[in-house]
Amino acid sequence: MPIPGNLLTTAMAVMPHRDVDRALEMALSLDIPFWPQLPLLSYYEDMYVQASEHFPGMVLDLEGRTLSFSSQKFMDELEQTLAHLEEPEYFDISPQYSAVYHKFLELNLAGRPAIRGQLEGPISFGLNVKDENDRPILFDDTVRPFLLEVMARRVNVQLARLKRMNPNAFMFIDEPGLQFIFSALSGYSDRQAHQDLEGFFAAIERPRGVHLCGNPDWDFLLSLDIDVLSLDVYTNHEVFAAYAGSIKRFLERGGVLVWGVAPTNFEPFAKESLGSLRDLLLDTWTYLERHGLDRDLMLAQSLLSPATCCLVNPDGAVTVEKAFGVVRELSGRLREELGLG
Repeated sequence: MPIPGNLLTTAMAVMPHRDVDRALEMALSLDIPFWPQLPLLSYYEDMYVQASEHFPGMVLDLEGRTLSFSSQKFMDELEQTLAHLEEPEYFDISPQYSAVYHKFLELNLAGRPAIRGQLEGPISFGLNVKDENDRPILFDDTVRPFLLEVMARRVNVQLARLKRMNPNAFMFIDEPGLQFIFSALSGYSDRQAHQDLEGFFAAIERPRGVHLCGNPDWDFLLSLDIDVLSLDVYTNHEVFAAYAGSIKRFLERGGVLVWGVAPTNFEPFAKESLGSLRDLLLDTWTYLERHGLDRDLMLAQSLLSPATCCLVNPDGAVTVEKAFGVVRELSGRLREELGLG
């Protein structure tokens, strides 16, 4: 299994750092490193902006820090994009859109158990980016299929580059917007989303998975053809554990869970300790075991991470770095207690 488990550590990519080297140092402090996304350093480093590169119709305002869509610009630029469809490198993230990514690509990470990349997912991107009528482009039946195709190409070219660095590379598709599609007011049904995402993942090389910090319909997510699911278990452990049947099926077909346990927000972090976070995980795993999950299988296919991204702490990156440290310490303690080596 290319994605390791046994409670090794990784993290989501968005970080509050303005120093590239320090952010990379923190990413490399975990077992499975990744390239950080640093929107406070530059708007180009924003996850939505990075996903927008070379997509026709994008209107990027760096000074105002906004990203929008023009239908006329889409039609004007579509032919140019179509001309590049068979050029994978055209859909990768350029140095202009992420200096951090390209610095990461220069590292020697062949000896790591795995490495990870990420890209904003098509559902969240399509909900967040709006046209001249303030309408999400996800609702546009002309734009949406092309968006799904281009995003799949972007994931594949990045994953191919990472696999040349480490054969156990895998990708997170960041989909915070998935928690919003289950409302009748979303304008985009969960049935359509499931159909679109199944087609999207079928076009992506493995291993691939989803990361989100929210609380969607977990049956929906766990039924997708993905290899890894990263979630905020610190906030959602009680709700998530209620889906024991779906979790069991996900693990039995080889899925890996990334348990986001250490809060990165200043206030909740101050309320917790290594012991309290340990207990939260063990209580959740005990509950799942009582409801039919094989604990050994679950641990073998589990990673640990911070609970969420956080850009708004009054102490900048301090609490986020502390959360990374807690995850490393918690991993070591649990691996020893549970005999995981």
